[in-house]
Amino acid sequence: MTQDSYNEETVARAADSGANASARFRERMAAQSAGGVVDTERVNHLASRAVKALNDIVLEERVSYEEYNAFKAWLIRVGEDGEWPLFLDVWLEHSVEEVANEHREGSKGTIEGPYYLEDSPEVPWNGTIPMREDEPGTPFTFTGQVRAVDGSPLPGAKLELWHADDLGFYSQFAPGLPEWNLRATWTANEDGRFEIHTVRPAPYQIPTDGACGQLIEAAGWHAWRPAHLHFKVHAPGHHKLTAQLYFPGDPHNEDDIASAVKPELMLDPQPNPDGEGEITHYDFVLDPEQ
Repeated sequence: MTQDSYNEETVARAADSGANASARFRERMAAQSAGGVVDTERVNHLASRAVKALNDIVLEERVSYEEYNAFKAWLIRVGEDGEWPLFLDVWLEHSVEEVANEHREGSKGTIEGPYYLEDSPEVPWNGTIPMREDEPGTPFTFTGQVRAVDGSPLPGAKLELWHADDLGFYSQFAPGLPEWNLRATWTANEDGRFEIHTVRPAPYQIPTDGACGQLIEAAGWHAWRPAHLHFKVHAPGHHKLTAQLYFPGDPHNEDDIASAVKPELMLDPQPNPDGEGEITHYDFVLDPEQ
């Protein structure tokens, strides 16, 4: 990686990243919601509870007009910075995910986050993720099998992987990165097995120069997420699994700002005896559709 591309990547701005996340989310929602029906009673129930909860906080905490106006100004800035996807995915999605997947018998899932992109390049079941020729980071091999809850392999299962680079940035959400850098889709072989070649990602801070960073600073929080790999795993007749897999020893596994780490999602990387870097094994178990 050249010094120029390094410098360009490290000046990623929260507003640019947020605008990209918001635009991608709107595109996905437009495709998913065509012809959708809104349950008026459900909206009434949830919206009423949310409004009441906020009013209860105002009354119980004796919120002043100064605090109220500061909050209103901050909400406006969240929208201007395009950071609603980031805010909601960091501080709320983990609870939505818990409700959505509490019935699962197979592998544990966790949040998707704001940086997922559909239609990443397809590679063979044992292929290498698209990356720069001089991609920094420790070479990382990830092997495993996709199975059903009864133990049978799921041949042809799809595994979408995306993750941050060695500096903690995602392609298409930071300047200077190739379009599909560290993003790809694998198709498991006839035994449901896969062998992924990539580099180990780095821990990173969520963008802090925008509205979310303003909240973090004002509240005295930290902005760190532990290093992780994002996966979407799906096979016909089975529920799609969205997961993040983590690395032991990361100082922010215990206080992830997104509250997304689960013990079942921890990897066990070891020195790769057949090559450079590290290797790990992890199987994905998918639940049948009802």
